[in-house]
Parts: sequence; structure tokens; C-alpha cells
Amino acid sequence: MKLDILAIGAHPDDVELGCGATLAKEIANGKKVGILDLTKGELGTRGNAEIRAVEAKKAAAILGVVMRHNLEFADAFFVNNPASQLEIIKIIRKYRPDVVLCNAIDDRHIDHGKGSKLASDACFLSGLRKIETILEGNRQNEWRPKHVYHYIQWKNITPDVVVDVTGFIDKKLEAVFAYESQFHNEKSKEPNTPISSTNFRDSLTYRAQDLGRLIGVAHGEGFTAERYVAVDSLFDLI
Repeated sequence: MKLDILAIGAHPDDVELGCGATLAKEIANGKKVGILDLTKGELGTRGNAEIRAVEAKKAAAILGVVMRHNLEFADAFFVNNPASQLEIIKIIRKYRPDVVLCNAIDDRHIDHGKGSKLASDACFLSGLRKIETILEGNRQNEWRPKHVYHYIQWKNITPDVVVDVTGFIDKKLEAVFAYESQFHNEKSKEPNTPISSTNFRDSLTYRAQDLGRLIGVAHGEGFTAERYVAVDSLFDLI
């Protein structure tokens, strides 16, 4: 199965938080979308890996992605080395996405910046035919995604591209809050974290509204690009 978009996150919930509305919109437009989680989020303050796995499955069903896979790298301790790169390359070559969405290039959680660079490096290396990978007993052909973009997470990084996600913010929030263990819940007895606050919950909407305001629509999601963003005509811009 070939994917149009592969969204990669260091932890289950990164993708939903960073680009959930964009994925929901592309899926509604008929695109095939998959999610690759690098870790199980086992070191998260709230919940545990088993709970996160159930929540991730629920979130994937809400968005309507056609695949979700977890590489089970060590949360907080994975490194950008050949072994990790090759595992991601195998997934890229298996699903041959045209677009890959990665973690923020810099962020509060150290895994986000690490995951961003690791995924980006793997996208490039996947296109080198002399790097051999075997999956399910078969030698894989090289594949390099056409575009690599990085979603925005905790820090307010200035985007290079803003996607109009008007009409899809509710679907994003539904997918995000499928992770009941992670976010604000008055009944929870778990320790408070920066993302379990009501301020963070509300920020998901007001950030989308602000980016939407800046491009003249109701809601937007921002991305940074690894190369210049090109258009065929100025009239392609909204």
C-alpha cells in the first residue's frame, strides 16, 4: 500500500497535536495517510505505555488513517544513529509516501528535536540505492519523499507554510482528547504536567485561530519547510 502522507512523531499524540487537522482534511479529500510513532511514550508522567497504545488506536480511528505503526524506540533515550535510521527507512520504503510530516525542529521536549532530525535524515537516506534494507524477506527499493515538513509543537516557531484547516479543528480535538490520560481531566489523580493544564487545552484552539487569522481563514496549522516552498503561480496562494 502506498501512502500519500506519512506523519512521524516521537510519541503517541505528537502527530495529533501537531498536524491532526491537516491530516483530517487530507483524508477527507481522499488521501491515504499513515502514522509512525517512534516510541511508546513509556516515560510520560501520566498514564503508561499500555494506556497510550489503546488511546493511539482510538485516535487513529477518529482521524481515519490507514496504518499506524510503533517502532518502540526507547522514550527519551533513542538516538539518531544508523540502526534507528534504518528502521525508519524500512517504513518509508514500504509505504513510499510523497509527503512526510515530522516533529518540530526545536521544542521543549528533547525527543521532539531529536525525532525531527532523525526522521528527516532517514527521508534523505531512504533515497540512496546503495543503502540496502530487507523487510519481510524482500529487498526494498530506494524511495525518497518529495516533501518533508515539520509541524509546530510547544514552542511558537514561525511557520513557513500555513494550511487552511477550517472545518477540521473539531476532528483534531477529538483525536487529541482520545488521549484521556494525558490531558486535563478534573477527575484524574495523576500529577499535573504542562500539557494537562486547561491553558494548554485551550491553546490548541486559539493557536489555530490565530494562524487562521493571519492567513484570512478560521483555523490554520503551521509547518516549517526544509527547502523553499515553490508554487507554479502566485495565484496558487490563498
